Amino acid sequence: MLPPDGRSHEHLHAKCEDCFGLCCVALPFAASADFALDKNGGTPCPNLQSDFRCGIHQNLRQKGFKGCTVYECFGAGQKVSQVTFQGKDWRNYTETTKEMFDVFPIMQQLHEMLWYLTEALSLKATTSIHTELHQAIDQTEKLTLLSPEELKRLDVPAHRAEVNALLLKTSELVRADSQPKHKITRGTDLIGAKLRKADLREANLRGACLIAADLRDADIRKVDFIGADLRDANLSGADLTGSIFLTQAQINAAKGDARTKLPHLLSHPTHWGVQKQNKTQKSSK
Repeated sequence: MLPPDGRSHEHLHAKCEDCFGLCCVALPFAASADFALDKNGGTPCPNLQSDFRCGIHQNLRQKGFKGCTVYECFGAGQKVSQVTFQGKDWRNYTETTKEMFDVFPIMQQLHEMLWYLTEALSLKATTSIHTELHQAIDQTEKLTLLSPEELKRLDVPAHRAEVNALLLKTSELVRADSQPKHKITRGTDLIGAKLRKADLREANLRGACLIAADLRDADIRKVDFIGADLRDANLSGADLTGSIFLTQAQINAAKGDARTKLPHLLSHPTHWGVQKQNKTQKSSK
């Protein structure tokens, strides 16, 4: 569903064809269960091709790069590549290489905030704060258009605090009449928790650590998932419809099956062994 003014998440999806492979170069990673090797920030991944595309994109998990499949830039890559640096790539314009890599994670944070704010604006429950949400989106959009120098000086934590106040209000409005059976505080450690068939409706799972939790057939409707860690959580048969602030990256990090019900903005990952559903078809149901 689109917000009243027609704003959508369309420009907040990564378009790798318009990006200079920034996530494959600017960001560091360490050899682990998520990455097959060590890589320093600013060093191109050996799988990055001359056209800035990944040479093993279709086989990342099989090749030991699971971490790449659960990363989301929220469209920051193409914004930095095509707007901030006006289409000048880091290979041919080496004088701006470091600056581009420094700006990328800042832009990613701003675009992530835009994703959550746009989602908040699309919810019927937030009608009373639509004006504030509009203002926050406009302000954040303006910040994304700053020069590289201005972006590097930006106090991102301060802006995030302002945005978070609205996101907290959104969560309260969505769950206003809720009486969750499980009182879960922010950042709760639920690693490996046995929650199969649990009734978690309208719970606050903000920042909860759900690594490898068993959530099979659980009722997780209208839950606040912002910042929750769902790595290897089993969502097979779980119902997450109506949940808020849940991203595709979080879902990609989890396990699930064809019975898992997701919010309309999200799709079943291919590694679940499920044919990806068309977002348009899902949103019309």
